[in-house]
Amino acid sequence: MYPFFISENETFILMSDKKLIQAKKALGLKIAELRKKVINPETNKPISQEELGLRTGNAKKTIGEIERGNTNPTFETLFKIANELQVSIAELFQPKS
Repeated sequence: MYPFFISENETFILMSDKKLIQAKKALGLKIAELRKKVINPETNKPISQEELGLRTGNAKKTIGEIERGNTNPTFETLFKIANELQVSIAELFQPKS
């Protein structure tokens, strides 16, 4: 995660450490929530962290770290995750549904 966000009027606003930690955790929860909605047609069950990792070129551990908010995923990783979850990157940052 980057220590800033872009506001509605497209200005950069620095985030405090506390806000950054909250944003990482919210992102992770959103990814976990969306992952559980993607059904593996072979098993008829939600895809696992391991399967999402395989589909995105990441280790299961990395997906778990992202979902727990313990790591800063790259833009490329977020792009791949969003693509596999069939959502836009922006949707990953929307509040939990």
